[in-house]
This record gives sequence, structure tokens and C-alpha cells, in this order.
Amino acid sequence: MVSRMKLLLTSAGYKNDSIITALKNLLTADIKQTKLVFIPTAANVERGNKEWLITDLHRCIELGFQEVDIVDIAAVPQHVWLPPLEAADVIMVGGGNAYYLMDQMRKSGLADMLPEILKNRVYVGVSAGSMVMAPKLKEEVLHVIYDEVFEGASNEGLGLVDFLVVPHLNSPYFPRTAEMIDEVAKRINTPLYVIDDESAVQVVDGKAEVVTEGRWKRYN
Repeated sequence: MVSRMKLLLTSAGYKNDSIITALKNLLTADIKQTKLVFIPTAANVERGNKEWLITDLHRCIELGFQEVDIVDIAAVPQHVWLPPLEAADVIMVGGGNAYYLMDQMRKSGLADMLPEILKNRVYVGVSAGSMVMAPKLKEEVLHVIYDEVFEGASNEGLGLVDFLVVPHLNSPYFPRTAEMIDEVAKRINTPLYVIDDESAVQVVDGKAEVVTEGRWKRYN
């Protein structure tokens, strides 16, 4: 696990007061003087209704950030997306397909740059944005969330934490999470935090703890 970082790895973003309070405690200034940049890249390959993505962005506006910017690392070159990240206090990486997100993080160069960028910024992950922080995106775990593997994508994670986050426990949209995770966890050695949409894993200087108003499980 990489130290000197502030991470808030959520299942569904700023869903409740406990998660919002955790975010505010990680910031060095009032949220009204804080700039956030949102990376929606993981949603690029998701089909159908994107209401969940719009909801995540709307919650950012409701919190009253000084500025909410959006950059898609798969759509524009590095010289376009890097300055907004460097200008931000919070880098929020949205949900979607973790395979695709990890692939684009590597191709864009963000994967290599993120450890340095996060030395003085807060990282907030949503679903896939939380999952990619692991050392390796275990196939067995990903199949709990996804029906199919994104073609050509690597399952090598960023390795910024030494555990896996499995989001959407007990969600009606991801029913297999609750049904399959107990059995899947027996087949791997990597620690797992399985969290519902009311929970998050906060990591400060290498120390992880769960922030929750819901349900979660830890394995291994």
C-alpha cells in the first residue's frame, strides 16, 4: 500500500452524511474553496441509461464545490487532461467498467502519474474508480460484478492499495455480489472489502478504515 495518500473508495459516491463528512475531513480547505475534477471514462463502454452517472455529478454540485470540471482521459490527449487534474484538489473517478478504465489509465499515462499527483490531492473512487486501485483486479471477483470481460483489457490494477474493493453489496442492480462473494473470497488470498452503496473505504497514509451507514464485509 502506498503511503502519503488520501483515498475515499466508495461504491456509489457521496451517498450519505458519513461519506460526505469523511471527504470534508480529508480536505485542507472548506469545500466551497475546493476544486473537483470528475473523470467519467469508465462509463464510456456502458450501454443504456446513464442516470447514475448524472446523479453522481449532481451530488458534486449539491455539495457546493468551488468548481466541478470533467475530463475524459480516453477522449483527449494528455496535454489536455493533465492541467485540470493538476489544478484540482479532488480527483473523482466515476463508475462503469473497471477493465476498460484500467486499460485507458495505462494507455493515457495516468496510471504512471497518479502516485505523484495524489501526494497533495484527494482521490475519490466510485465503483470501478475504487476497484482499479487494487494490485490486481482478480478475475474471480470481477465476474461477481461483470457478466463479461472487456476485450483486450488488462486486469493489472494500480497497486495503490493492497486490497480489493468490491462495490454494490446487496444492490438490486448487482444481485450476484451478495450471492457469490462468500464463495469467491475462499479462492483468493487478497484482502477484500465488500461494501454496499452506503459505505466507503477511507485510506489515509496507508491506513484503511470503513466509513458506513450500511453494510460491509471484510475477507482474508
